[in-house]
Amino acid sequence: MDKRTLEERLINFAVLAVEIANTMPDTRAANHLSGQLLRSGTSPALNYGEAQSGESRKDFIHKMQIALKELRETFVCLKIIHRTKQYASKEKLELALAENNELIAIFVKSVETAKKNNEKELLTS
Repeated sequence: MDKRTLEERLINFAVLAVEIANTMPDTRAANHLSGQLLRSGTSPALNYGEAQSGESRKDFIHKMQIALKELRETFVCLKIIHRTKQYASKEKLELALAENNELIAIFVKSVETAKKNNEKELLTS
C-alpha cells in the first residue's frame, strides 16, 4: 500500500470516528466515550502525517508507534461503545471496528519492517 492510500484510509477513518461521535446520545457515558473516540480516532491520521516528515528513521518509528497506540486505544473505545449500545448506526460502528482492525495490522507490519530496516542500517554503518 502506498503512502497516499494509507493517508486517505486514515483520514476516512478519522471522519468515520467523528461521524460516530457526533451521533452518540447525550448522556454522561456517551459524552465521555465520544470525546475519547474523537481524540484517539483522529490522532492516527495526524501522527502518520508527522511520521512522513520524521527527522530520522528512529523518529519515523516512534511516530508510527504512537499512531499504532492510538489505533489500539480507539479499537477498545469502539468495543465499549458497541457493548454499551451508545451508537446511532450499527453499520457505521461495525465498519469502524473492521477498518480499525485492518489499520492496526498495517501499522504493526509497518513498524516491524521499519525496525528491521533500521537494524540493518545500523549493522552496515
